[in-house]
Amino acid sequence: MRHRIAVVGSGPAGLTFARVLHRHDYPVTVLERDPTPDARPPGGTLDLHEGLGQLALDKAGLLAEFQAVSRPEGQAMRILDTDGTVLRDWRPRPEDRANPEIDRRQLRDLLLGPLDVQWGRGVTQVVPGTRDGALVHFADGRQETFDLVVGADGAWSRVRPAVSSVTPHYTGVTSIETSLDDVDTRHPDLARLIGDGSMAVYGVNRSLVAQRNSGGHVKVYTKFRAPLDWHANLDLADVEAVRSSLRVLFDGWAAPVLDLLRKGTAFVHRPFYVLPVSHTWTHVSGVTLLGDAAHLMPPLGAGANLAMLEGAELAEAIATGPGDLDETVRAFEEQMWARAGRWAKITTAGLERLVSPDPAEAVALFDQVQPS
Repeated sequence: MRHRIAVVGSGPAGLTFARVLHRHDYPVTVLERDPTPDARPPGGTLDLHEGLGQLALDKAGLLAEFQAVSRPEGQAMRILDTDGTVLRDWRPRPEDRANPEIDRRQLRDLLLGPLDVQWGRGVTQVVPGTRDGALVHFADGRQETFDLVVGADGAWSRVRPAVSSVTPHYTGVTSIETSLDDVDTRHPDLARLIGDGSMAVYGVNRSLVAQRNSGGHVKVYTKFRAPLDWHANLDLADVEAVRSSLRVLFDGWAAPVLDLLRKGTAFVHRPFYVLPVSHTWTHVSGVTLLGDAAHLMPPLGAGANLAMLEGAELAEAIATGPGDLDETVRAFEEQMWARAGRWAKITTAGLERLVSPDPAEAVALFDQVQPS
């Protein structure tokens, strides 16, 4: 029997779930609030891990296509001291494909493929347990029922309240993001400073990371500890005011590092929110969650990987399982909670060390993960 299944959200989790179902000729409805695929900037680059994101793509039949467009050289990592001294300079071997990088836009297009996404279908609420299944309320006033609604709609999920009353809380760490275009031509000195992958500088309770995307595009992320309202007297739309604020925050750092901020043309504020480390819920028939909707954690490279693998595993279980949809989802949730809980502990501890009163903690963490 083919169940009526909808996934809310067209991020990596939702699209992987839908793509694996599609591979098994299983119908699925993808609901996305954005009116078009390019309605919002897609974000930066992702490193997809062999046993997580790459495994998910393999289940979707897309691993070879991923390998053709990914950037293994993007795994390179350079760490500088605040005075510009190079502390670590790790470069992958030519055959190393443990965590190659891919731009989010490229990954989205890869996953979209033949999928029929219903763009502009904003979900406002999901009510489980109705006579005809889980009832989805849309922003335009329409309603539709499904046998299963999968919430893959991120940190501020509209599906989550159907299973959990928990909401994200602020970590105490915030980020200001900017970017540089055509860096190899326009800013060759900064291109050499960054290298082929990422460059990080760690100070007292603050850090700066520059990360290559494809096409000469570089994302620059500052992270620092601050109250949630730290910017109360700062107009975040005023580029020069933000630059000045960051210059004060990173005063004394090497000039080439600060040039990454001086050359930025626009700035985006991204405070870090998380869900509790062991977020679970009492199983609700007809509704479940994936990715950030289920286990929002610090953005240290695990979130998208976990989300994609969860989407692939749930889709595969539904398409190939014995047919009891509710029991399939219940078993999936138990597996997801255990794995996500482990990663949430790892990333929470990692954030504490990467934005720490002792910058040596960040370098020590790098040495544990990727010995020099």
